[in-house]
Amino acid sequence: MKLYSRGQVILFCGLSSLIVAMGAVGFGLLRIPDKKESPPLTSERDSRETAPLDLRQSSSPQSFQINTADLLPYTEDERENISIYERLNGAVVNITTETVAINWFLEPVPQEGGSGSGSIIDTRGYVLTNNHVVENAYKVFINLADGSQFEGTLVGTDPENDIAVLKFTPPRSTELRTVPFGDSGNLKVGQKVLAIGNPFALERTLTVGIVSGLGRPIKTSKQHIIRDMIQTDASINPGNSGGPLLDTQGRMIGINTMIYSPSGGSVGIGFAVPVNTAKRVVAELIEYGKVKRGWIDATLVQLFPALVRYAKLPVSGGLLVSRTKRNGFADRAGIRQGSEPVRYGSSVIYLGGDIITSVDGMKTETLADLYSALEDNKPGEKVAVEIRRGGETIKVELTLADREEVLSPEGIR
Repeated sequence: MKLYSRGQVILFCGLSSLIVAMGAVGFGLLRIPDKKESPPLTSERDSRETAPLDLRQSSSPQSFQINTADLLPYTEDERENISIYERLNGAVVNITTETVAINWFLEPVPQEGGSGSGSIIDTRGYVLTNNHVVENAYKVFINLADGSQFEGTLVGTDPENDIAVLKFTPPRSTELRTVPFGDSGNLKVGQKVLAIGNPFALERTLTVGIVSGLGRPIKTSKQHIIRDMIQTDASINPGNSGGPLLDTQGRMIGINTMIYSPSGGSVGIGFAVPVNTAKRVVAELIEYGKVKRGWIDATLVQLFPALVRYAKLPVSGGLLVSRTKRNGFADRAGIRQGSEPVRYGSSVIYLGGDIITSVDGMKTETLADLYSALEDNKPGEKVAVEIRRGGETIKVELTLADREEVLSPEGIR
């Protein structure tokens, strides 16, 4: 049974078979709902609320008074679990969505969507969750532990890491609790972890387990691979998506995202996005609504067997440089474009150019590899690129362009 087989990828959308059938947003397992099903949630950001998130405010657990006498009858391990839950469950929210369907008269009709979880990360009302929890949502509602509900707005999304930031405006009289950020860089297999979420619409459930594996690369689409995922056996079920994975100090070390399951229920193989990834992108999402990433300003073609045979290429994997932007960064770095045009389907590929085999120290046999290699690089940064030119291997250094500009219809001319 292969991890990436579509038949084994479970998209959790609550308990309703109707919701499942219509692809509403819920707990996703490796598959993201189709964007064409409903219009995206409108991004509304007040300039007064876009101040950079101060991660230092979330660097240590908040003080929360727990009557230690009440914990005396329990074991040390139980006291630890109880303490973390009582301190942080109020900072975990339940997220519900509305989507839009088209009826027989071609009229848009709002309908109930799925549900997920999220963590309040700032007292101004910022909530960290998974992108797939709110993707395709027409409206999103944030439900607090005290039963109050607020309509949220979408601040920003990073589909490549399945991360989204929402915002709601709490009453002035409400003092929000937040989930503090930890550090996922020093995790060890066997380390105890705890997950708080809203599985099967059962609000604020605690599950406990260990870190089962580290550095797991999980492919979420044809082009995107989330690197360094945390594997855990802490039970993660439908509705847990977007909730925090915590260490024993009550600090977030991951965002619960997906499970591997042949049945749809937790079998002890769950995955979480490392919190260090979230810390890297959250401030940018709040400021810009998106993550700015660097890219090679060239038209690249992923090698495939027919092309390798036809062109008699020296390698079977890599990215053929079909065209480069005139006087662009790749051109100035000495990367050669192709000169012999051949038609493949409706596309024209220029043969004879360099073949990129490594970028920033990572092998790039596919376009997904390139997305993964440049996921944490910004426009203007320099990266090492290894190319094959005939039978020779050449190393060059080039400056990255803005990915959005390069991949736009006007990008490479």
